[in-house]
Parts: sequence; C-alpha cells; structure tokens
Amino acid sequence: MEHPDERPRRGGGEGVVATQRWLVDGTNVVGSRPDGWWRDRAGAFRRLVDALGPLAAAGDEVTVVFDGRPAPGLEAGDHGGVAVRWAERRGRDAADDIVVALVEGDPDPGGLVVVTSDRGLAARVEELGAQVEGAGGFRRRLQDPAPGTDKRPST
Repeated sequence: MEHPDERPRRGGGEGVVATQRWLVDGTNVVGSRPDGWWRDRAGAFRRLVDALGPLAAAGDEVTVVFDGRPAPGLEAGDHGGVAVRWAERRGRDAADDIVVALVEGDPDPGGLVVVTSDRGLAARVEELGAQVEGAGGFRRRLQDPAPGTDKRPST
C-alpha cells in the first residue's frame, strides 16, 4: 500500500512526490494581515498564489480556495503548480464548504493541512481528521522563513 506522503503529486510526472499537502483558505490567509489588501483584492489573491509557488516547486501539493468571483488572470485551475479553486456560490461559508468537501473526499484527510484561522472551518475539518495551521503564522513563515531553512511551514 502506498504511503500518503509518497503519492505522485497531482500534475507531476513519475517520481514526483508530495512531501506535504496544503489546503489553503485563501481569503482567510489574505485577510490575516491588514496591509490594505481590500483595496486590490484580485492583486492580493494573485500575490498569495505567487507566495505559495515555492511550496509547489518543492514538491508539495498546494490547493487554495477563494471566496468571490474569479480574479482576472486567476481563474480556477493550475497556476505554477498551485491549484486555484473559487467558491461555487455566494454567501456565508461558501469557500469553507468547498474546503470541507475536499477534505471529505480525500482518501487520507489526516495527510492534509488546512490553513485557516476560521474557528468554525478549523473545527469542521479537524472533525474529519485534517490538521490545521493558523493563517497568520503560515503567512509569516512563507514570507520570512528562518535562516537556513526552506519555506515549508511546520505542522
């Protein structure tokens, strides 16, 4: 039986393995830092996807889910190894419901790390067996990794 951390990475070739599987509550992570992101929401979402790119390049499986309408140039699909998803409906918890559905449908939810600071979403995915990483700490580590380390947040 294949170990979850030795599965071929989605979109990767033979021999490419995912060392970590991240499921990112994108709007929550963007909103974790009051840097004026609300003035350019689409730009903030694109910057987050760019910041997630090194994780994907290192072999991690990274999916980010955003609320709202797709930003120009950031439609659903693969963006440099980062899978981008958008909420399929409007309203409260729309992206959260996508995140929960992805965890529910995963054959190894314990191998997923959901990045969010939304307590309600965290409780829902932990109940399904996923791990949770806080949005603020995850974002800080993406931007400021400790000297001599890679950019992978610890779990």
